[in-house]
Amino acid sequence: MAKEFLDYLLAIREQNVPYAVATVIDVVGSTSAKTGSKALIDQHGNVVTGWVGGGCAESTACHAAQRSMESGETEIIDIDLDDEVLGVGMPCGGHMRVYIEPSIPKPTVWIMGHGEVAEYICQLSDLMGFAVVVNDSMAQRDKFPQATWLITDDIDYGELNPLPGDFVVIATQHKGDHESMTRALQSDAQYIALIASRKRSRLVMDYLRRKNFSEDDIKRVMAPCGIDIGARTPAEIALSVISEIVLVRRQASGVRMRDTLHREVPSPRAAADATGSG
Repeated sequence: MAKEFLDYLLAIREQNVPYAVATVIDVVGSTSAKTGSKALIDQHGNVVTGWVGGGCAESTACHAAQRSMESGETEIIDIDLDDEVLGVGMPCGGHMRVYIEPSIPKPTVWIMGHGEVAEYICQLSDLMGFAVVVNDSMAQRDKFPQATWLITDDIDYGELNPLPGDFVVIATQHKGDHESMTRALQSDAQYIALIASRKRSRLVMDYLRRKNFSEDDIKRVMAPCGIDIGARTPAEIALSVISEIVLVRRQASGVRMRDTLHREVPSPRAAADATGSG
């Protein structure tokens, strides 16, 4: 892979945004790109650098790359350049296969606070494939070895800048929870959780109302947060919260798997076995 291509690839990786690499894996007949040709395609479907052919092939590859970035799945596309491509009425000649490999950044779990619950949330977040940022003046690296980034000098929470696909968990044990919540609600984070008692949660919600946050804003806050699993210990509380995070990420129902069996349509053979016929 050429150094220039690698430089662009490293640069776009640093931006923490989706991208895809299109690689020509087979060609037949007259094609401008050869086997091994690559193109780096950004989240908007534009070629950043590289080459997989002229307008006919490039446009098809870019559309496929956007589709692949949305699904998160790799894809192999066949481009028949002997046909009228995209309705231009002008065959380009040849045939090629292109492998599309998307790269989707890990969503980040932002943990505000320290203590056992925060430590377990950090561990579980890492296990679930999230990047982890811990923001607390008393957080220590040996307590949060899985954290991608440890912030200990952010008094005004100015470093709390979650992206739209990120998750924020405020576990400050009441210290500064209302202030960090104010900052979190100013972001586009898809999930904002407050680990607190019902009484403390109500106090924080009332504080946000006095700060002129709308009811729609306040509804974004999961307080109390987590899935009801009867959690009592710090580890169980962390499991409850990370379960809700995974539920939101995967857009799941939270229904017990056993209770979903009625949705499955049995095969004719299975139905016959169940009735004893056949």
